[in-house]
Amino acid sequence: MKILVQKFGGSSVADLECMKKVRAKVLNEVAQGYKVVVVLSARAGQTNKLVEMAYQWSDEPNPAEYDALLATGEQESVALFSMLLSDAGVKARSFLGFQVPILTDNAYNTARIVSIEAGQFLQELKRFDVIVMAGFQGYSMENRITTLGRGGSDTSAVAIAAALGSELGQDVDCHIYTDVDGVYTTDPRMVPPAKKIDKISYDEMLEMASMGAKVLQIRSVEFAKKYKVPVWVRSTFTNDKGTLVTQEDESMMESVMVSGVAFDKDQVRITILGVPDQPGISASLFVPLSDHDILVDMIVQKASRDGITDMTYTVSHKDLKRALTYTEKVCKEIGAQGVEYDDQVAKVSVIGVGMRNHSGVAAMAFSALHKANINILMISTSEIKISCLIHADQLEKAVQTLHTTFGLDGE
Repeated sequence: MKILVQKFGGSSVADLECMKKVRAKVLNEVAQGYKVVVVLSARAGQTNKLVEMAYQWSDEPNPAEYDALLATGEQESVALFSMLLSDAGVKARSFLGFQVPILTDNAYNTARIVSIEAGQFLQELKRFDVIVMAGFQGYSMENRITTLGRGGSDTSAVAIAAALGSELGQDVDCHIYTDVDGVYTTDPRMVPPAKKIDKISYDEMLEMASMGAKVLQIRSVEFAKKYKVPVWVRSTFTNDKGTLVTQEDESMMESVMVSGVAFDKDQVRITILGVPDQPGISASLFVPLSDHDILVDMIVQKASRDGITDMTYTVSHKDLKRALTYTEKVCKEIGAQGVEYDDQVAKVSVIGVGMRNHSGVAAMAFSALHKANINILMISTSEIKISCLIHADQLEKAVQTLHTTFGLDGE
């Protein structure tokens, strides 16, 4: 049995005309002998409307009921699309997360997939040519509807491809359709000469997604890497083959030092002043943030003078208020001098598996930013990434500078 998983985002199923374009792509694969699992997001704007409605009805929506409400967006999409397929003479039916089933943990709003009944998928694919699956959702161990977080339909699609591939003992490709025709070296809206990347490694895609690139949800790439799922990022509105996200090979490491430049505007820098330089202080500051699910990104500690130091870290704008609350509480307990924050910062990152085999990437990046008169506030690195925190008003200039410096501009 030849199986293909296709995922279409909200802009791809926004209205009837868009859905007809999606249908044409699905019919093309059916004509080539594929059994197709189509994973759909809610139609563009629908989830936002449901979120707004939830907060009109409740100041603090119950998490389980909130998920039950949000899941109706995908339910609408799959029902409408299945009608279109039936009208075209295709044997198809829609499924919701609890019907397959897709079992998740109990973390409402950000649930993680525990298991998928791949055998049931295969049984249904014997009866139908196309299964239209609601993305973004599953059901919990408490038998409640759950959602996987924004962008969760990507994770649904990759997880289904992984489960089917494991059950069949063969690769099942996953095509993620969006309103862009692949993964670019950076956002073309900011840097018009940006080039589409034909092939990118899982690790590079993970770093680009975590550093601000919005093409794929991070967890979907983690799934793809763990289960070696070939993922194509393609456009619903063109026939371009897109970008393949796949396992790293030697050609990737030898070809270029840097594959892309990512950026993230959702950064706030928080500084704790006059921190006693003693064992256990860092834990006392950051454990409360972790306990309250506040994701800390970059961390820098100044050199100690007279037993006193400053510590700086970054968080998302949405976590600022809570982060300040817990940090100020700890500061009083440890006798620190105070807390400051700066919400006019952004992060720019250069990413590439080629860094493993090429030296001097950091020097090139720092020199280029210096020549452009861009001040670096914080630095963090990994094996294939260098990130710099800078002033927000210099972000566009920094992205353009680094993109040109590493030879990523198109012809």
